Formats: sequence, C-alpha cells, structure tokens
Amino acid sequence: MAITECDHDSFDIERDVVTSAGGQLLVTQSRDADTMVVNCAGADAIVVQYAAITEQVMDRLPRLKVIGRYGVGVDSVDVEAATRRGILVCNVPDYGTEAVSDHAIGLALSVARGIPRLDRGVRAGSFDLPAVRPLYQVGQRVFGVVGMGLIGAATARKAAGLGYDVIAYDSAADPDAQTFRGFRSVGLHELLERAQVVSVHTPLTEQTRGLLGADAFARMRPDAIVVNTSRGGVIDTGALVDALKRGAVAGAGIDVHEIEPLPRDHPLTSFDNVVLTPHLAWYSEESYAELKRRTVENVVDACAGRTPRNVVNPEALPAAAQRSEGRR
Repeated sequence: MAITECDHDSFDIERDVVTSAGGQLLVTQSRDADTMVVNCAGADAIVVQYAAITEQVMDRLPRLKVIGRYGVGVDSVDVEAATRRGILVCNVPDYGTEAVSDHAIGLALSVARGIPRLDRGVRAGSFDLPAVRPLYQVGQRVFGVVGMGLIGAATARKAAGLGYDVIAYDSAADPDAQTFRGFRSVGLHELLERAQVVSVHTPLTEQTRGLLGADAFARMRPDAIVVNTSRGGVIDTGALVDALKRGAVAGAGIDVHEIEPLPRDHPLTSFDNVVLTPHLAWYSEESYAELKRRTVENVVDACAGRTPRNVVNPEALPAAAQRSEGRR
C-alpha cells in the first residue's frame, strides 16, 4: 500500500493497521502524476489526500485495485473510470461529523458577533462598537442548512440548541413533506430568501458546483451570513466577492476554497466581515485518529477480499473480488 501524498505529521496509525494485517506501507509525497506513478509502481492500493487520480493514472498503475481517500469527498478521483476497471474507491463519510458541525457553528457565531473584528480592534487599542453594528441575538434568527447529510443534520441540531429557528433544504427530501430529518423542510429558493445564516453541507458534484452563485446571492437577505465547510466549488467565489462588495450579504465564514491554499492576496482576505480558515473544519484529535485508522482499514479489507465498511462504488465489488481471488 502506498500513500501518494499527505500533510499529516505522523503515519504511525496507518503503519500499525497495515503491518498488523501483514502488509507493507510506503509513504510518498508525490506532487504530480508522473512522480506518483513512479513512486507507487507495483502498489495494489493507494491512499490519497489531495492528489487527482485520473483515468490515465489508473492505467499506469496496472496492479491497482483500491483507492482510499482521507476524507468524505472523492471529487479528485475519477470514480466512473475506477468502476469500469473494477477498482474500489473508499472514503470515510462520517468521521468528522462532530468536528465539522462544531466548526460551522463557530464560523457562524464568529461572523454574526463580529468577534474577529472586535479582537483586532482591542489589540490595536480600540473599543469600537460601531465597527460591528448591528449585532443580533441568536434567538428568532433563521438558520438555513443546505444539505442534510450527517454533518448538515448535526449542524442543524446544534443551531437549534443555541436558539436558532432552523430550516433545511436537501435535494433528497420529498417536496411535499413538511419536515426532513427532524427539521422544517423548504425549497432552496425559500431558504435563501428567509435565512440569516446559510450553512452549506453538500458534496461537490456536477449538480452542486456553483450552487451558490450570482442568482442565489441575489435572493439572499442583506443581513445573511454565508458559511461553507463542505467544498469550495459549491460556492462561486467570484459571485460571493461581488455580493460582499455590494453589501448584498452581511458576511461569510469560509473554511473550504476553490483554490487551496488560498492566495494571500485573494479578494476574500480584504473583507473585515469574512472569517477564513484553512480547510481544517474536519480536525479534532478524535476525528484525526479516526480518519487515519478507518481510511487504511477500508483499503486493507479490500486488499484482503473483504467488503470495506465504506465503498463509494459498490458496483465494482464483484470485479474487485475476482481480482483479489486471482492474486491469492
């Protein structure tokens, strides 16, 4: 098994899982496809963090039978190409539920209360309330959750616990149903028009790319705060910047970005009413250890011919099982 690239500070957990199963773990830092292919030649399995695993990469790794991803999203992997080749793609869809939902709430409150601006003011010797007015209590404010998967539902639960009036949109919800996963279910347009916090929790797909664009921001309230802890591409960053410049929205808390790392001179960095974090909503000591262990356990199970706990493309399981039998 080869790790293609990863910015973690230790791989002891992964190594313990792999060696306990009788395998060998190779840790590489492959920053381009050619280097990756050379470093991972002969590997039955690879684990990736950010690397793009394309059809061409798969063809140059003929022994490959499983791709494990550190995280929930697999938009960097050509899943259809993997399925055609009988290669399993595994992720860990529920490891960061509590950490990400904590972070979403933290971003929403930080922006709503102007905390970063107030902190900077105090450090500069200023006690300036007008800089952050108006401020509102949480009670009776409307918190809109876009995407009610595990993380979205956890965020909704925590927002309700703080006193927000929570409404939710999910493409899987029955349009005629009044509730979805315990919260008031509305259409996307209604959510955008009513919510004072719009918290995004959808995967990045062709359907969700740019989901919040110019049209969406035009529908939002001028006192709305946008929070994104899902994938950068779900929001059209240019449209968000334009909305912030025009005062069409009140602020934003963004953990994920269309370009990562975010350039230091990016327009988003110029707004005092925007809180930016470096794609770390997933992190807590607990979620970090769980992510590492479960990512590699999925891959070990696949290599051993067992069905992993989390498979993105289960239709590839029969072909993967045949390949495993052929190599025993």
